Amino acid sequence: MARWTGEWLPGAGDETTAGGEGTQRWRGERLGLPQSGVGSVAGGGARLLGLLIDLVLASLVTALFVTPSLQDPAVMQTFNLWSVGVWAAITVIPAAFFGFTPGMAVVGIRVARLDGAQMVGVWRAVVRGALTFVIIPAAIRNIDGRSWLDRLTGTVVIRMR
Repeated sequence: MARWTGEWLPGAGDETTAGGEGTQRWRGERLGLPQSGVGSVAGGGARLLGLLIDLVLASLVTALFVTPSLQDPAVMQTFNLWSVGVWAAITVIPAAFFGFTPGMAVVGIRVARLDGAQMVGVWRAVVRGALTFVIIPAAIRNIDGRSWLDRLTGTVVIRMR
């Protein structure tokens, strides 16, 4: 239980390493991740850029089927609804089976499970997508650079290159 509460309760071990000695020197140190390079914790900028790329891609794909019209609220409502569905499909399915979305692939980051399993899995990808849609759980991160959705699903976003 201390492992879980130590990640989000202030003063409950959030500044110590896994062994409880000293302070954490870099994001992901207590998770056994390297300080930099492949396998290190991805920064917030890369995560945000990946999300923005996914959103733009979803809009472009939707525009192939529904022509947006800024002057017509009904058309834009339909367009936005379809865009959300397309965004969910292009983020949840690839993340579940490959560990990254198209936007994450472009910026060179991916989702990894802390238990070492290869695939993120469908339920983790669905929870990550739903919490990303809400935005706040994806934006609040701890000392390891893990958001609420990472902590809830037992994952971490790491660099691929």
